[in-house]
Amino acid sequence: MELIDSHAHIDFPQFAEDREAMLDRARAAGVTTLLAIGTGPGPEKLDSAIPFVEQYDWIVATVGIHPHEAKEVKPAHLEELSRLAKHPKVIAWGEIGLDYFYDHSPREVQQKVFREQMALAEQAKLPIIIHCRDAWADCLDMLEQFWKPTGLGGILHCFSSTLEDARRGIEMGFLISFAGNSTYPKAQNLRDVARALPLEKLLIETDSPYLAPQPFRGKRNEPAYVAEVARTLASVRNLSPDEVAAATADNFRRLFRLPGRRFPRSSSLEFDAAQEEGHRAADGERDF
Repeated sequence: MELIDSHAHIDFPQFAEDREAMLDRARAAGVTTLLAIGTGPGPEKLDSAIPFVEQYDWIVATVGIHPHEAKEVKPAHLEELSRLAKHPKVIAWGEIGLDYFYDHSPREVQQKVFREQMALAEQAKLPIIIHCRDAWADCLDMLEQFWKPTGLGGILHCFSSTLEDARRGIEMGFLISFAGNSTYPKAQNLRDVARALPLEKLLIETDSPYLAPQPFRGKRNEPAYVAEVARTLASVRNLSPDEVAAATADNFRRLFRLPGRRFPRSSSLEFDAAQEEGHRAADGERDF
């Protein structure tokens, strides 16, 4: 299988002891591209995913601030994100959104920082990666008001809501990404959504190190296990895992306008040069 893990936190301390081996296992499992989520521990380290894209030609990255840390955001953090978004291997902004389950930041602050980051992502011409938990009505309303007009789309990551909400997201240009929780015995509702949606609107992810799929439940998750998500979606759609893996890989490349080839390494010097030259094109495939 050719697999793309569309969401993994490979910078997290859970991988400190075996990060290189973990990435080797991902490659052995067929992961050809990995989207390293750059929210890190919060605003104090906004470049957490950048070292990986500069070391590995098959890893691309995001930048952004998670809604949990919205209360910590200062104008300087947003300025730094805009600078980092110019890196040639930063292909999305996120994960951003709303989380009313934990409420680590006040809801009005989450909404303010969400709006601010959408505005910056629009300026950078980057799709957005959405985190939403127990806040679907507010989140989708804000996306319709502030994001849909941009036409840039994005990903509803680790989708956990209804078919109606998924379809509403698709109408705004989002792909729907399923994670390891879709494999759990009590998650038939998520499998029903995955079966009902068009195959060309689906992605798969791990959300590593969280949400290990059923065969590894209770253990640390890692990108190699994205194959289990592909197998689960294949089982509910009467397809082979190879077919689901290939389709979701194509969907990922189409969303981000990526050519069907490996990415060259990007050095810090190239990053600086790209900033000076205004490298990012508004249309067409991304040229790394």
